[in-house]
Amino acid sequence: MLIWSKKGRVTATIIAISLFSLLFLLPLVMILMSSFSRQWNGILPSGFTFEHFVNAFSGPAWDAMLSSLVVGFSASLFALFCGLWAALALRRHSGKIQKWLSIAFYLPSAIPSVSIGLGILVAFSQGYLQMNGTFWIVFSAHFVLISAFTFSNVSTGLTRISPDIENVAFSLGASPWYRLCHVTLPLLMPWMISALALSLSLSLGELGATMMLYPPGWATLPVSIFSLTDRGNIADGSALTIVLVSITLLLMMKLEKVAKRLGQK
Repeated sequence: MLIWSKKGRVTATIIAISLFSLLFLLPLVMILMSSFSRQWNGILPSGFTFEHFVNAFSGPAWDAMLSSLVVGFSASLFALFCGLWAALALRRHSGKIQKWLSIAFYLPSAIPSVSIGLGILVAFSQGYLQMNGTFWIVFSAHFVLISAFTFSNVSTGLTRISPDIENVAFSLGASPWYRLCHVTLPLLMPWMISALALSLSLSLGELGATMMLYPPGWATLPVSIFSLTDRGNIADGSALTIVLVSITLLLMMKLEKVAKRLGQK
């Protein structure tokens, strides 16, 4: 509903800012204060220290950070490749075939991550496809969870590209491979980078499926944060949360900047 009056717009703005501050900024500020606190027994912390951030960049926390980045980048790049391939393939179909295949690709986003984790655990814990206790079972879960979003972004990008551009290249004698590498992919690159940014942020923050699957040595940052807070170590968990948020925001800003630059060419 549109608000036309000046008073109504001011009121709506105040309500929006208040809700944003209450639901997002306030929890983040509390986490930030906790990450620097030596003790917190009252309304405000009673001490100030960098010790929790030192712990965040050493020992198991550092290993968890590296694990998150390895799993996040590998799963996101593979999901981008598969999403690109699927979007390009489905563009050649129409009608019910395209509809049902699109639903199949979007299906993982409608299933709870815990259910996906349980399904992968049951499917790959025995037989010739056993991956339980390895990096690959965590990789598989993250890939399944983020693949729908990469497919969606790339498909949206393809709808923005006029078929006439490829038709002109075809009329000039360009081969299908040349048209793909020198026409379609360069035009699609901004959406591919945006898809990579989105899938990477989702992977870095994934907890539900990872909790059910992670083997020793492959605990990610969200798993480590949950474990620390579950043991009552709120300050170290808060510091690790700030590190996770900072890494995610930094990567997203860099990737979106690249996507914006490519989109302006």
